[in-house]
Amino acid sequence: MRAFTKAMFGAAIAAAAVFATSTASTAQGRTDVVVAAPWHVNGMDPASDGYTFQRMEVAETLVDAGIDGQLRPGLATEWQVGGDGLVWRFQLRDGVRFHDGTELSADAAVASLKRAVTQPGVLQNLPIAEIDADGDAVVIRLTEKFAALPAVLANYTALILAPASFDGDGKVVSVIGTGPFQVAQIDPPSSLSLKRFDGYWGEAAHLEAARYISTSRAETRALMAESGDADLVFTLDPAGYSRLSQLEPVEVKAVPIPRTIVLKLNLAHPALTEAEARQALSLAIDRDGIAAGILRFPDATASQLFPPALADWHDPTLVPLAYDPDIARQSLAALGWAQGKDGILVRDGVRFALTLRTFPNRPELPLIAAALQDQWRQIGVALDVSVGNFSEIPSGHQDGSLDVALFARNYGLTPDPVVNAAEDFGAGGADWGAMNWDAPDVAQALAKARAESDPATRGPAIDLAVAAVHKDLPVVPIAWYTHTVAHPDTLQGVIVDPLERSYELSKLRWAE
Repeated sequence: MRAFTKAMFGAAIAAAAVFATSTASTAQGRTDVVVAAPWHVNGMDPASDGYTFQRMEVAETLVDAGIDGQLRPGLATEWQVGGDGLVWRFQLRDGVRFHDGTELSADAAVASLKRAVTQPGVLQNLPIAEIDADGDAVVIRLTEKFAALPAVLANYTALILAPASFDGDGKVVSVIGTGPFQVAQIDPPSSLSLKRFDGYWGEAAHLEAARYISTSRAETRALMAESGDADLVFTLDPAGYSRLSQLEPVEVKAVPIPRTIVLKLNLAHPALTEAEARQALSLAIDRDGIAAGILRFPDATASQLFPPALADWHDPTLVPLAYDPDIARQSLAALGWAQGKDGILVRDGVRFALTLRTFPNRPELPLIAAALQDQWRQIGVALDVSVGNFSEIPSGHQDGSLDVALFARNYGLTPDPVVNAAEDFGAGGADWGAMNWDAPDVAQALAKARAESDPATRGPAIDLAVAAVHKDLPVVPIAWYTHTVAHPDTLQGVIVDPLERSYELSKLRWAE
């Protein structure tokens, strides 16, 4: 992949003009598509890279979900749970074959799922006692009720692979799925090449081939969209989105998704232990300015953690998070913080100084970090920003070295956000959730929401948890995320999935 330079940026304007005249002709007769996104293809294991193989329609799950978030049949046509809520039965679809020609069987599905529950991911901590095959059905027995099981089985870590995908030790040596595309070549960490699987059980893909390119720099991805080096480009920075939107042969889309840009706080840090201190930091954040000035989407301002798209988890009665640095200063003064000689607050001889960790894969994060650094400096808080690898955030949670982290948390990891919420805000917190937050009433409420499907029981439990998070701010919401994509106007059938489960490549076709 070419490195992005200022010279290349200047050349992009000329390239755009060439693209404007050449797109129509190059689209004619094309039978492939090139996808560019910021995430690497590090390997073949669904536990770590399943999201790529799910999005590129290589492998499938028992349960699927539409762009409206509603569950629908996948490799299982239907599912039922017994009266005690502990035994689930998933009936497999007839006539499904893996890419190696072998037939999908309950035994094969069970083998994939049994391995999945031993790997890192959302299945690992589920209350699963047994997974068995019963004729053409997969039967899952639980140790306790878990109403969101079908939603979890839609997650990429639950992809069903052929037995030949694994070696004798259970290591993934080949990705042999059931999707409309099959793997032609994998070149970690940068690319994945696919070809159409003509034995697909469903509607065949229009395209014959697809390629995925991992490109971490947003500037490079925007240039690829302009030059025609990529056809479907995801996660644009504001400048790239704005520039591409002015080019006639390029279409850009922005779709709200259930992902929130948040600050994760270490509540064991002496400056962050008090809820009033966290509330003061929140009051010092100009969310409207960040949404309009950095994200370029004014409606992205987060008034609470969960966006309106997650209707059961968004509470319109909550008082919206506000911007008032004067009240923030007063609150910190009431906690004993006084301005030092350099303008930074001091209490008991200790400066109010924090280090924020973030990463560049999502190009807006370092920009937001810089804005927070300035905004918190105005109330006397020193914020050092460290831009590194995203893995530094969970490692900092585990070893206790993390002060503050900035990232985008996907609450649509499964179609039911209770899975993420129970992990993030349950007992002990989680790598991408609360850190050193002791809230047993919240953990109990989320456990009830996990177990129960009856809205009369589940609703109040969710409301309690949402209100507590909003008040105590173990994580501080900043903006609701908007998923951006660019493509030439000759590429038809583009669908942007708010849950980021699929690029819907099989529906794409080039205009004739």
